[in-house]
Amino acid sequence: MTPEILRALLVEVAEGRLAPAGALERLRDFPTSQLEFAQVDHHRELRQGQPEVIFCERKTPAQVTAIAERLAAAAGGFLGTRATAEHAAAVRHRFPAVEWNELARTLWLRSPGVDAGSTDGPLTLVVAAGTSDLPVAEEAFVTLQALGHRGKKLVDVGVAGLHRILAAGDQLRQAAVVIVVAGMEGALPSVVGGLVGVPVIAVPTSVGYGAAFGGLAALLGMLNSCAAGVTVVNIDNGFGAAMAARRILLRAAVAP
Repeated sequence: MTPEILRALLVEVAEGRLAPAGALERLRDFPTSQLEFAQVDHHRELRQGQPEVIFCERKTPAQVTAIAERLAAAAGGFLGTRATAEHAAAVRHRFPAVEWNELARTLWLRSPGVDAGSTDGPLTLVVAAGTSDLPVAEEAFVTLQALGHRGKKLVDVGVAGLHRILAAGDQLRQAAVVIVVAGMEGALPSVVGGLVGVPVIAVPTSVGYGAAFGGLAALLGMLNSCAAGVTVVNIDNGFGAAMAARRILLRAAVAP
């Protein structure tokens, strides 16, 4: 249930175009709708500013589809992360308009009014150190799009060729928030953090040889960044980085 939908419902009741009983029927599944295996949170967008998102991993295709149906009925669309091809096939059978991003492993049914190609509003720049980091960066980028934020990608600019990120200074300076995705030793967020004065959200990835320990080396490197104020999310958590960026952007929009 989006603020816009709820506001329109209240206006209908106030103007006498909808009886209270009719409004109550529309709110039957608010704040949650009950499934045998899940409680779908329709109050989250009112409470937090963003709707519930389906974490598809370890859910069956039928479970993901059922949750997607409830979210679509309440808000007109949904986003699913960590989806497999099997999830995509099941959900697209029910919702042919769903956009399946195989690289990002996302399923996205656009909500009415969301303009993913908008050039308005503050820019969030998603920076990927290497091509191998692209799946995580793409998850962050799709999440930003699904939430209606303006995003742009800057790829393959890791510290193995430092001139690449230095040459992108103009793009970095245009951003209101920078999400930096890197594996191996995770050095790129420190470099970016030393070049810009806006929030930098670092995302360690599980990319790297044995001593990378599945992203732990990058995580520790980012947590120990010498660039003051770099924020770090969990390993491979592009979704979490995009959600953190959203909170920053929303607070900046209402700041006096």
